[in-house]
Amino acid sequence: MLTSLLTVFTEPLVCILAALTHNTDPLHLISRRTGKAKSSEDPLSGRASPESNQSPERLQRERSIRTNRRHRFINCLLQEDIDIAALRKLAWQGVPNDLRPIVWPLLLGYMPLPCPLRSSTLKRKREEYASLVEVTFARDRRGLDQQIWHQIEIDVPRTRPGVRLWMHACTQRSLERILYVWAIRHPASGYVQGINDLATPFFQVFLSAYIDSEVEDFDPTLLPSNVLSAIEADSFWCLSRLLDGIQDNYIAGQPGIHRSVKRMAELVARIDPPLAAHLASQNVEFMQFAFRWMNCLLMREISVRNTIRMWDTYLAEGADAFSQFHLYVCSAFLVKWSEKLRQMDFQGIIMFLQSLPTQGWTDHDIEMLLSEAFVLSSTWHNAQSHFNGK
Repeated sequence: MLTSLLTVFTEPLVCILAALTHNTDPLHLISRRTGKAKSSEDPLSGRASPESNQSPERLQRERSIRTNRRHRFINCLLQEDIDIAALRKLAWQGVPNDLRPIVWPLLLGYMPLPCPLRSSTLKRKREEYASLVEVTFARDRRGLDQQIWHQIEIDVPRTRPGVRLWMHACTQRSLERILYVWAIRHPASGYVQGINDLATPFFQVFLSAYIDSEVEDFDPTLLPSNVLSAIEADSFWCLSRLLDGIQDNYIAGQPGIHRSVKRMAELVARIDPPLAAHLASQNVEFMQFAFRWMNCLLMREISVRNTIRMWDTYLAEGADAFSQFHLYVCSAFLVKWSEKLRQMDFQGIIMFLQSLPTQGWTDHDIEMLLSEAFVLSSTWHNAQSHFNGK
């Protein structure tokens, strides 16, 4: 995965990033034209970048800021033994698209910080996943847990409906294997609806390392099988790392989600009493909308592009961000709509919260939300009394 990145960067960056990896990764055989001009589209979403409508002066200023941040990332990544604290600090404000396939595995601990260990670790983990798949599916579907497999077969075609990448049989088979292998390795939870959504950002980020076209419109069958296998394996291990921190969300009874929703209700009652009072007066219970927010980490409410930017910050925050910091993000997200919600009755509130107007959200909207969540976290995280009504 890492060496293939070298083919998508401009020539000076190729020289810099070459120090990050070795040609022992079999995927270095992928060769593509380098030095290609950056598109005005976001390769992760296939949509025009918001900068296309900005004034030339502002555009130049923002490009300069991005260039400076990019150089700081590269300097950090060039270290023989990466300073994880420095990398987290940089990643909090967002990771450049083409560096994300390197940065995310480092932040998750999937890829080791010392440079000499990275290539061998990737090779070993990919081989381990391939072995798991081979053993698990040795008897085709006959040897599978039929209840788990049946639910996965139902959910996979529903994942990212209408997005070409996820309509391809090749992508769906990869997702099925990722979900099933994870489920049998975690019998306390097994497969739970919603985990399928959480795999998609990883797959799209790692796929973006090998192509220079829109990820969501890409036909994965155009890639060699060893590339697809690497993307699938890296997605599996990174998803596993994420889920390790929120497994209480998916064990019997999903106590982690119930606990988070309860805490969210208590927090909102403190930070926006009029909204909390109005929801109560309309008999709206937080479980009616916030369960999905916790279960799918807001992926049903915002785009994958927005989710990927949000996860930059979550990964920078640390291991418990997908439970702890996410609580504050959800609270800030709800309060954002406070004025509108307070004008609605029960039916209007539920319908609005099930179809929020976030289709046009950009990185700026996500960054504003994250900033508001950070303020809440800084204010309330150590003030445990707001979680018990004292």
